[in-house]
Amino acid sequence: MKIRIELDAHISEDELVIRCRQIDETVKKIQQYASEISSRAAMLIYYKNNQEYYLPNEDILFFETDEGGVYAHTTDDVYRIRQRLYELEDILPQDFVRISKSAIINVRHILSISRNLSASSQIQFHKSHKQVFVSRYYYKTLKQRLDERR
Repeated sequence: MKIRIELDAHISEDELVIRCRQIDETVKKIQQYASEISSRAAMLIYYKNNQEYYLPNEDILFFETDEGGVYAHTTDDVYRIRQRLYELEDILPQDFVRISKSAIINVRHILSISRNLSASSQIQFHKSHKQVFVSRYYYKTLKQRLDERR
């Protein structure tokens, strides 16, 4: 395996490219490790009852907008966050994907998707009673992200 680092002062964001003949266990582990490091870099601050919380991104099931702002949902709790959804899309790791105009989901926590061809499909999570809906417009992107995880 060759490792090469190219410096370019003109790029706006760092990019890691893995070029391989096939995706084997080594490549998967490299990708997972790079994703974990990237997700730690995007540490967000969550708020609840006048307290700040520092949660790992892996604990978040989904982000959702409500009339009062943007909220992060874990299996048991809800926290307010200061970023907007479009800002979260830019800083969250690839495990998070937009599923509607009002929600971003962590694909690692999906238990099931109840597909509905005429309306939004319902998503249920591991070890949680919470559920969220994916709109038809975003469904294809979600399915692609889930296929990438396999």
